[in-house]
Amino acid sequence: MNARSVTLREELLALPVDERAELAVELLASLDDEHSLDDPVDVDLGWRDELLRRSDQVSSGAVVTVGWDQVLERVADSRRPR
Repeated sequence: MNARSVTLREELLALPVDERAELAVELLASLDDEHSLDDPVDVDLGWRDELLRRSDQVSSGAVVTVGWDQVLERVADSRRPR
């Protein structure tokens, strides 16, 4: 990252959470010209594409699923004071 990017990042991280979230959505949308967040049909298509991608990953064995009990255990572990 160049100096301008570092300065900009520092300024953006100082913004309130809601403003950072709004900017994050817009920045992420700018990375993907295929779908528009303004069009509900495009949003649905984007989710469809994501679900198909994830389904393919599970079917191919590229990812391993985790049971709900294990998920809850991990969440509980992550929330315990250290």
